[in-house]
Amino acid sequence: MELFYDVLKQLIRVPSVVGAEHPFFLFIKRELEEAGITVEYYDGVLVAKGDSPEDGYISAHADRHGLICTGHNEFQYAAFIAKNKADLMGNSNSEQLLNNFTARFVDEKVQAYDPWSGSYIGLGTIKDAFLCQRRNNIIFKVEGFDYLFPGTPIAFMDKLDFQEELISAQLDNVLSVAIIIYLYLIGYKGTAFFTASEEAGKSWRFLLEYFRRFDIATNELLVLDTSPYPTLEDIKNIDIVLRNRDSNAVFKSPLKDRIKKIAKKEKIKYDFKDKYLRNKIKKNGAKGSIGTTELGRLIHATKGQLQGTTLQIPTIGYHTVNETTTKSSVESMINVLKKVYIK
Repeated sequence: MELFYDVLKQLIRVPSVVGAEHPFFLFIKRELEEAGITVEYYDGVLVAKGDSPEDGYISAHADRHGLICTGHNEFQYAAFIAKNKADLMGNSNSEQLLNNFTARFVDEKVQAYDPWSGSYIGLGTIKDAFLCQRRNNIIFKVEGFDYLFPGTPIAFMDKLDFQEELISAQLDNVLSVAIIIYLYLIGYKGTAFFTASEEAGKSWRFLLEYFRRFDIATNELLVLDTSPYPTLEDIKNIDIVLRNRDSNAVFKSPLKDRIKKIAKKEKIKYDFKDKYLRNKIKKNGAKGSIGTTELGRLIHATKGQLQGTTLQIPTIGYHTVNETTTKSSVESMINVLKKVYIK
């Protein structure tokens, strides 16, 4: 796993705030082209192709949460400003989690960077973060950035932290990107997609445009991501997370059963997130959502012409720089992917 963690450590240091992913895309492009992989760059999606492009279709979003300057000494949560996503309505699982995590951002170091070149502009410190009811967004007070212009992306300063059997960083979704690059390095020959603006609910449109551009249909699109759980005990009992469906569509792919069989054979512990959320809603006796995914939106938009399944790593500390998972989860996901794709 040393090679994998070397890749992950490098990726984490490259900023990729939602809506300003270009420098990160170029970094991925260079890493893959150095390994002899063909890489094509389209609006909102970077596409990697091995020697047998139809041997697999794997996708992971490349954007991470961060801030954006919206005026003099004014900073908002990048994914939820008006040009990226509708106002916070408070009814999705991710939004409810975000409301609970605002205090965790205080005293975090952040870096401003040029959205085109990726050049470092300066360092600041978050002094306050709160949900503004009037503006329906998370507003940040940042010390040291009074000279920034509107539109400047601001990324969390991040590095990979190892603690015994745990790893921590802003893992969503750089972890999946690192896994895909690692797969290519050890012999994956299929196609991979790295999408922009997933945290703003846009990535599925970029992916759909690519499939339509080349008239491609598949029922084996595999979307990799992290999946939030409330406690460390929860994720210690789960290695990988699957789904039968989300709020938009049912996942009907032979990949789902293949992954499930591999997990059983390899004694990998798995959980179905939609079942977990349904049980949670039933237990609490309240309304809730079983979640919305990039894949579900794609299936719904194409009326099932595109189909697939998701494979996720369970984490705690969702959408923070301290998002944490177990090393065994990472190894389990890689093990499953090797069994499916590396011949």
